[in-house]
Amino acid sequence: MTFDEAALRESMALYAVTDSAWLAGRSLAECVTSALRGGATFVQLREKGASTSELAALANELIPVCREYGVPFVINDDVEAALLSGADGVHVGQSDMACGRARLALGPDAIVGVSVQTVAQALEAQREGASYLGVGAMVGTPTKSDAVIVSFDELHAICEAVSIPVVAIGGLNSRTIPDLSGAGVDGAAVVSAIFAAEDIELAARELLDVVREVI
Repeated sequence: MTFDEAALRESMALYAVTDSAWLAGRSLAECVTSALRGGATFVQLREKGASTSELAALANELIPVCREYGVPFVINDDVEAALLSGADGVHVGQSDMACGRARLALGPDAIVGVSVQTVAQALEAQREGASYLGVGAMVGTPTKSDAVIVSFDELHAICEAVSIPVVAIGGLNSRTIPDLSGAGVDGAAVVSAIFAAEDIELAARELLDVVREVI
C-alpha cells in the first residue's frame, strides 16, 4: 500500500510493535488482529532473534490483516525480509542499515522509519529520506534494557526541528503517554502495554483514547 504524508502522520497515533515474548502462548496473527480491532493504527514486526526467512513468513501472515484494516506494516531492521514479503517498509536504528541505503533498496514509495535520540540525528534521518522518526526511549523499558532515555525537552526539540511525522517510543502505556502532552508528537509506539494485555483489543482501544487526548 502507498501512504501519503497526511495518511502516514495519522497512522502514527497508536503504533503497535510486536514482541512474541509477551503473548503467553497466543499466536502473533491472533494478537495483531486483536490490536487492529481495538484501533492500532500502525504495525511494526519486531521479533529479535528471528531470521530473515522467519520474519518474511510472519510478515506474510500479518500483511493481509493489516491490508484489511488499511494500516501500514513495516519490519524492524531487516530490509531483505521486507523485500521478500512485500511489507510497506522498514524501521531502522542508528546501528542498523543506514536510512539512505534502506531507501535505495526499497524505493521511493516505501516507508522508512528511523530511530533517533537527538535533533542532529533527526535532521540527518530526514535528509536521508526518512518517512518518519521514532524517538526514545522515553521511559526505561524491559523490552530494551540498553535504551538511551530521551528527555521531554529533546523530544519537543526534535518535533520542532523536522517536518516528517514523529512517534515516541519506550516505556509508554496509559500512565506514561499523558506525559507526552505538548511535545508535538504524532503518536505513541507501544509494545507490552498492548501485547502483554489479557484483552488486547480492549487495551488497544483504551490506549488509543489516551493518545487521542494527548495529540
